[in-house]
Amino acid sequence: MTFSLGIVGAGQFSGQFATLFQAHPGVRDVYVTDLLPERAERLVAAQRLAGTFPSYEAMLESPAVDAVAVFTQRWTHGPLVLQGLAAGKHVYSAVPMAITVEEMAAIIDAVRATGLTYMMGETSHYHPATVHARNQIAAGAFGRLFYAEGDYVHDMDLGFYEAYQYSGGENWKATASYPPLLYPTHAVGGVLGAWQTHAVSVSAIGVRDERGDGVFDRSVSQFDNDVSNATALFEVAGGGSFRTNEFRRVGYPSHIRESRFRFFGTEASMEQLATVALWQDKKGVEDISELLEPKPTLAPDDPSLAHIAPELRAAFTSGSAPVHDRSRLPREFDHLHNGHEGSHHFLVDDFVTAVTTRTLPPVNAWVAARYTLPGVIAHESARQGGVRLEIPDFGDAPEA
Repeated sequence: MTFSLGIVGAGQFSGQFATLFQAHPGVRDVYVTDLLPERAERLVAAQRLAGTFPSYEAMLESPAVDAVAVFTQRWTHGPLVLQGLAAGKHVYSAVPMAITVEEMAAIIDAVRATGLTYMMGETSHYHPATVHARNQIAAGAFGRLFYAEGDYVHDMDLGFYEAYQYSGGENWKATASYPPLLYPTHAVGGVLGAWQTHAVSVSAIGVRDERGDGVFDRSVSQFDNDVSNATALFEVAGGGSFRTNEFRRVGYPSHIRESRFRFFGTEASMEQLATVALWQDKKGVEDISELLEPKPTLAPDDPSLAHIAPELRAAFTSGSAPVHDRSRLPREFDHLHNGHEGSHHFLVDDFVTAVTTRTLPPVNAWVAARYTLPGVIAHESARQGGVRLEIPDFGDAPEA
């Protein structure tokens, strides 16, 4: 069984995925639509895709399209996903899942009612540190896990200004003020992707921005936001806690590693920094950096990356790490570019496999909500000065 896919949004990110979807043996044709038609046309011409649609609505009305992949602005995902499911299409969505509790609940209800596939493309679920921690937790190597940390530390100066200018047009400063905690999944997803639990409460603190350049300025912000850095402490079901940082003004080399993780158990611990990763127990320390280090699959000066800020190119060139099990990936991917610490190949294959076999993908709607909703509630906690708030939970995915 194969299916056809419509890509929604022909920005900097989606082109990398168009290549992989087109190469996957489970995908028949790839179409594109964008609010700027010339971008869709350029992507189709560059990669020899099946064609364009003049609008998302036209794409959804077409029987030629079986599924859609949403790569649009962060705050637009919820409504677009719901439109896709209502039209009878399977949906892959970039992160975040949505920005309100109500949107997430509606997506889960729609998936349950229609039986269609929904997957959120969270890269940190496949992050080498997450994969290794998940394996070690399953083996009982940590003993009882009781604390973890996940950071998404990406300074605005390292490529984000250019990215927001590309996507936001003349109004880019209003959208560049997107609240850090409403984009939580690169930190939360890496923790919960390994630790099979969910957050039940949170207290968060935000730091007001002081750059004064019109970004993170409430008088300009589309989101009434002046916070550029935020920290959240979560309580988890079953006992324990984890802390996440979402930093947009930080002296840190995010072009080397923007997401990083730490896990602490009663018998062992694991810590990852920008260039080193360590496994530790009561006997000593083992350097596991090489095990978690992705091997580049594309040169940073490759012509296909010319439109992407140099500081962002590592996210599009990193390949698999030794800890990744590539045995179940299609051989067509063996010599294709990868990205975000080796996650792109697994993201595409998991969605295609879920659609073609009618099984739940790893980051299904219920898991996606557990990766996204904690940040939404944390944002509200920060706006209330750090008050501790309960986090709703939609439960586990239904048994197949």
